[in-house]
Amino acid sequence: MAEQQRDVIEVLTHDHREVERMFAELEGLDDSGGETARARRKDLVDQVTIELIRHSVAEEAEVYPAVKKKVSEPEAERAKHEHAEAEETMKRLERLVPGDPEFDTELALLMREVRAHVAEEEGEIFPHLRTVFSPEELIDLGRKVEAVKKIAPTRPHPSAPDEPPGDKILGPVTGLLDRLRDAVSRRGTER
Repeated sequence: MAEQQRDVIEVLTHDHREVERMFAELEGLDDSGGETARARRKDLVDQVTIELIRHSVAEEAEVYPAVKKKVSEPEAERAKHEHAEAEETMKRLERLVPGDPEFDTELALLMREVRAHVAEEEGEIFPHLRTVFSPEELIDLGRKVEAVKKIAPTRPHPSAPDEPPGDKILGPVTGLLDRLRDAVSRRGTER
């Protein structure tokens, strides 16, 4: 029996819960557990970054153009701006390791940025989507988001284009290169 396709809101909400689960684990860890705890914190930050980047790229490629067209251009632009801020934070965090003085500060900032964005999406944007799009359109958007996530980059690239045609052309190539780097370095693999 074929698995039923999730609509875009279910796909994105699932992503939000996964990131929140990782945030909760990060909040329960500190550097006092020695090298093992520091390694786990770095791995979790890598996993969070991978999930957030894939999620953001998919939203920017498929969801926000639809929001801009049928819901509200200001809502779409505000969400893209929030993504850009979080991506800058992830880029700074990527250069740090647990134990660096700035690591905890940047991680706390990322958590605040993402949690505020999630609250806005789930409290405002998603309800608008439910009223403006048909169930079939939401399922179609869900399919598109899942397809983009499979080829999306996994690392922050704040200067990369986030609108067509640049994102459609460079995104898959950047995604492939990121996944190759991840495989070689075993980044985000829960060592």
